[in-house]
Amino acid sequence: MSEGSPSASDRRRKELEAKRAKLAELKAARQAREAERRAEAQSRESVSHRREDATEVLDLVDQLVGSGGLSRRGGGSTFDSPISSTPGTPIPTGIAGPSSLSASGRISRQSDAPSDRVSTGTTTGPPNDNAMYREITPRIIPDLVDYEKELFELPQKERVIYNKEVQTMEVEVETAPVPSEDEIRQRVIREREIIDAERAVRDKEMEEESARLDKLIEQEIREMTEEEKAGIFSAPEFLDFVEHSTKIIQRALNDNYDYVRDYTIGAETGPDDSEGRRVKRVCAFFDERYGRNRSITDVDWSPKYPELSCASYNKNPAALNEPDGIVAVWNLHLLERPEFIFHSQSDVLSVTFSPFHSNLIFGGTYSGQILLWDTRSKHLPVLKTPLSAAGHTHPVYAMEMVGTQNAHNLITSSTDGTVCSWLVDMLAQPQETLELVHAGHNKTGEVAITTLCFPDNETSTFWVGTEEGNVYQANRYDRAGAKAGLNQYDVHKGHSGPVMGLHFHPLLGPVDFSDLFLTCSVDWTVKLWRAKSLAKPSTQPNVVSPIYSFDEADDYVYDVKWHPAHPALFGTVDGSGKFDLWNLNSDTEVPTVSTTVGQGRAINKLQWDRKDGRRAVLGGSDGKLYVYDIGDMALPRESEWTDLQRTIAGMVGGGTQSNVLVEGDGVRGTVNGRS
Repeated sequence: MSEGSPSASDRRRKELEAKRAKLAELKAARQAREAERRAEAQSRESVSHRREDATEVLDLVDQLVGSGGLSRRGGGSTFDSPISSTPGTPIPTGIAGPSSLSASGRISRQSDAPSDRVSTGTTTGPPNDNAMYREITPRIIPDLVDYEKELFELPQKERVIYNKEVQTMEVEVETAPVPSEDEIRQRVIREREIIDAERAVRDKEMEEESARLDKLIEQEIREMTEEEKAGIFSAPEFLDFVEHSTKIIQRALNDNYDYVRDYTIGAETGPDDSEGRRVKRVCAFFDERYGRNRSITDVDWSPKYPELSCASYNKNPAALNEPDGIVAVWNLHLLERPEFIFHSQSDVLSVTFSPFHSNLIFGGTYSGQILLWDTRSKHLPVLKTPLSAAGHTHPVYAMEMVGTQNAHNLITSSTDGTVCSWLVDMLAQPQETLELVHAGHNKTGEVAITTLCFPDNETSTFWVGTEEGNVYQANRYDRAGAKAGLNQYDVHKGHSGPVMGLHFHPLLGPVDFSDLFLTCSVDWTVKLWRAKSLAKPSTQPNVVSPIYSFDEADDYVYDVKWHPAHPALFGTVDGSGKFDLWNLNSDTEVPTVSTTVGQGRAINKLQWDRKDGRRAVLGGSDGKLYVYDIGDMALPRESEWTDLQRTIAGMVGGGTQSNVLVEGDGVRGTVNGRS
């Protein structure tokens, strides 16, 4: 914009200044008009005051002079002086001459002297006279304007005068005649009749109002038809309200806290010796509607909420209208029904909570689909993988989430030897696909994966258990000395049946036992293995044997899990319904505690509480989810790690501990010459 052209802000400023000047002119004109009105009102008031003063002066003169020497005439007031008006007669100073009231209300006094004396303005008379003569000059009468003014007279306060006669005057009081008894009785009867009549009218009005209200209430609470009831009961808002409110009530009712406990009463002084050594059942979750004729295929604990656990179920062959697979989320404070129910079009064989998203649950199905449910949504999955060759087309029995909060993947495996890596927010196609094949297989090279596990802090190398009973090491990526895929040389042989469970020792405590892992099989055994160092892969076929075998089971061993806090403790579940706890530092031949669960029905899955490992959740083939508390057995002593070192050394060396280093809590022991 050029300098000569004014901007919009300048134009706006000039317009505002012009408006301010105009406003100032209007204010000045208004003030001038108000000042003019005030001056006019003051002038009118002054004229009125002058007239009132003149009237008062005339009244005062009348009172002083009386009717003898003054007379008032007509409109102007003139007075005749009693003094002689003969020419030459002197007028004393103290006596007023004839006066007249002018239009202005002032008194003009004139002498009775002749007109020539008045006109000349001189006084005549003998100079030697003692009387004083006053020169009278004509007064100028101003022109005044008459105006009308309305006067209001306020009522005067009445003056009360007291005198002796008034104060001492006797007043005769007329006394009413005393009514007789009959008159009083009649009056009371009449008043009572009036009260009764008024009460009857009020009662009638109340009855009519009550009848009207009853009629309105009856119209409001009339019996609804079956169609109206069904419409209300099937409304989504009503169902959501009932679902939410009844959960809250049932949580409060299922709380085992004693609200009326008396803390003034002393408790038993002697502790129970068996407390902490006994496995206690906390609860058993079962819903007749969802769990009937179904078996639990997998279980998991919520990493965010320690009271929540989930279980996956297979198909109910007797219910064709129900979904084939379901996932139920159970709450320890809500025993009668699940917190959430999720549906699937196929049997759900594996399930896991996302450790990085508290609301997400993943499930692997018999059809090969990977489903994602959200607890903030309804029953159906929010995401699912397509049934295509890019993903899984066979049953998915194992899955695990690996990585960190900012970079993580879901790893799934199926019985056709396919391992897929998925991003949580994109299940349309896998991020990576890995085919696990082994050249030693006769008919087919693929490996039927039944279980999968990653060691702690490991995201590339993992171990898989297969239907043939072998355990293999595999890599997601190429690394030094090893290629992506199945390790063809190291074969862990020890089971004579399908491997049902595989779990690595957690990385905790002063000593690292993360290279130890357990497997269980339908051959009724549990095996303890040591994983070979990843830095020294085999270049020739090598058969790896287990370190130790636990052969105490009486049926298929379906699952095995290391304890998350105690280094020497692990648990197993089998087909006879037993839940066994093994403590390697106590005994390696028999379990420390063996508990029968579910009246002899098989227990398929086991999972420890992620918080402190005090509770274990067990999934049964009867469709029930059991929660057990192991008490103080979950609390390790400080010497448990060094004791486990000695125990492992005894297993490997046949009882000799010559080549086992146990000095220092922070030093990892070497077993059989391998670190």
